[in-house]
Amino acid sequence: MKQITASLPFEWPSRAKILSTVETLVIGTAGGLVFLVAGLPGGLISGSMIAVGIAAIAGRQLTLPPILTQTVLVLLGISLGSVVSRHLIQQVSAYPLTIGLLALATFCSTFGSSYYLQRIHGWDRTSAFLAGSPGALSQITILAVERGADLPGIAVVQTMRVIILTAALPMVLAIAGVAPSAAPVLTTTTASPLELLELVAASLAMALVLRLIKFPASWMFGAMIASNALHGVGWVEGGLPDWGRGVALVGIGALIGSRFARMRIKTLAGHINAALGSFAVAIAVSAIFVGIVALTTQVKFSDVVVAFAPGAMDAMLALALTLHIDPIFVGAHHLSRFVFVTIATPGIVHLFGRTQDDVDD
Repeated sequence: MKQITASLPFEWPSRAKILSTVETLVIGTAGGLVFLVAGLPGGLISGSMIAVGIAAIAGRQLTLPPILTQTVLVLLGISLGSVVSRHLIQQVSAYPLTIGLLALATFCSTFGSSYYLQRIHGWDRTSAFLAGSPGALSQITILAVERGADLPGIAVVQTMRVIILTAALPMVLAIAGVAPSAAPVLTTTTASPLELLELVAASLAMALVLRLIKFPASWMFGAMIASNALHGVGWVEGGLPDWGRGVALVGIGALIGSRFARMRIKTLAGHINAALGSFAVAIAVSAIFVGIVALTTQVKFSDVVVAFAPGAMDAMLALALTLHIDPIFVGAHHLSRFVFVTIATPGIVHLFGRTQDDVDD
């Protein structure tokens, strides 16, 4: 009995972790509000991400604990589900074509970026392929450890791609005139307290179910599915209050920015050129396929840009929310990309990377 009790202690977070979390939230909120007041597109998520990222690079140990990360993802999923309406799924017939093109774009982007990293920066093939794979960072990290790849370099390339996309996409779309410069009001009403309770309970239940079957991004997609279902059958009207959506966007931004807290400035500086060059190749490849989709389908250009952007799934869906871009289209494509990368990357690394014998030696 003593052994069982000793093996399952409940540990309160340390004072240092609590202060680090509070500092992260304060910096992220301040940055988001500054961008929002300034009228910059995607203000809350971009401002939070940039503010936290700068503080992290400056040496602050910023972090968000798992429970807050999961809470933010559930809030984001509820918000995404509440803005889905019937007109958003009228383009469902175009999905097979665009998802097929996305798969091709993902492979071309991965091979193009990895070729650049090998030829220009002298990376080994395994590290180059893993760094060039867009999304599925947790799976990429596991493969990098197993294959003895350059984990710090991969982390810099992957993180910089997400940071740049999240910060730049809203401004690029606004300047191009294909997305609003400020986020419009997404829902006209706020759900009642009872309806909010139903939303939270259903979202957590669905998220846990998806988590049990190892569905990717289970917290966010579980909440999104539950929220969409409740709104679709008319059991819930309205969505989260404005401050609830704001918390979700600031939280996602802070989560992305806090990745820099795990990087040393020397590591970042040593791989920044590789990250920027690899990003440029990935964007160039993606732009070609975005142009093909825009010319051959009736899908809105802004929807295609965010759906094909080689960024993190949660960040791109958060941008879809704040820019009033079709979350169904964006979500379907980024989930598909996650599946492509998860299934294909191990095979690509096995065929084209270093052999396991070389790694073991």
